[in-house]
Amino acid sequence: MKTHILSGTSIFCSILVMALFSNCSPKQNKEKAQPVNKPVTETFTLSHGALNTAIKIPAELTAFREVDLYAKVNGFVKAMNVDVGSQVHAGELLVRLEAPELGSQQSGAQAKLKSLEAVYIQSNATYQRILETSKTPGTISKNDVDIALAKKNSDFSQLDAARAAYRETDNIVQYLTIRAPFDGVISARNVNLGAYVGPSGKGSELPVVTLKELKHLRLVVAVPESYKSLIKISDTVQFSVKAYPGKIFSAKITRRAGVMDTQLRAERVELDVYNDDLELSPGMVAEVSIKLSGDKNGFLAPKNAVVNSTDGVFVLEVVNGKIWRRPVVKGRETDSLTEVFGSNLKDGAIYIKHASEEMHDGASI
Repeated sequence: MKTHILSGTSIFCSILVMALFSNCSPKQNKEKAQPVNKPVTETFTLSHGALNTAIKIPAELTAFREVDLYAKVNGFVKAMNVDVGSQVHAGELLVRLEAPELGSQQSGAQAKLKSLEAVYIQSNATYQRILETSKTPGTISKNDVDIALAKKNSDFSQLDAARAAYRETDNIVQYLTIRAPFDGVISARNVNLGAYVGPSGKGSELPVVTLKELKHLRLVVAVPESYKSLIKISDTVQFSVKAYPGKIFSAKITRRAGVMDTQLRAERVELDVYNDDLELSPGMVAEVSIKLSGDKNGFLAPKNAVVNSTDGVFVLEVVNGKIWRRPVVKGRETDSLTEVFGSNLKDGAIYIKHASEEMHDGASI
């Protein structure tokens, strides 16, 4: 009786275990049979394109014309007609000097000129009389006529030399005035009335005044060597200055040096800035924004597609489901694109979008 009860219990447990296995095993097998999803390798099609970017470079505004005016002769300042900030016009008298010795030289040259004019008038008249008389046969010998002609020519040569000497002294006296060579503003004045001045290094260490043109300025930019081929004459450039926050000025590239500065490895580029309202001033520092047109012979690739490793710079081309490295030379970059150049690159070919140096030649994707 007791044994029968135990056997029944064992049979019940066996049936329960079999039911549990029958419910669980198919489910586990079903889960194991589900396929594993492999990560998808993103690709892109390579194509030609121009990458249009812009660079920002510091620049400096300078006067289009600027000159330090010195006295041409030694003398004392007699009159100062201008001061710092004076706007002047071409030919306007700025400073007058005095040098008594120059006045004496001019008076002496003038007196000598008048004296020789009188001598020449006399010798010329004598020659004319002798020549006229010689026309009567037997009155005056041919030798006397030649002597009178020689005297006349000699006196004329001396008169001509005196005229040249007088013009020279007159020109030197003109040096006692300093006039403006062009329209502009006096930016510096270094002497006062009565000061002794003269040519640079011979009486004056500093110029009498400095004149700068303000209505026409130069914007001087040092363009790095890598951007030399991307700019050209007449390109429009925008710039700003700290004196006018938020205001944008524009100018066109007018001149370029064509050679690289040996220290900066940059090319000097100049732009003409017309400043009729005198808002801008020479010496201002500007921030220039230059738009750069890309090279249409290059290719555009996603930035992550270009691998820069110890083996070199390359992109990964997909050919028949396999990966192959293609060496490239990088150009300019934006946040998402990179210019690439290479002889093995093909327009319309498929390349890996997110490449890495762990991907080797011949690997399948």
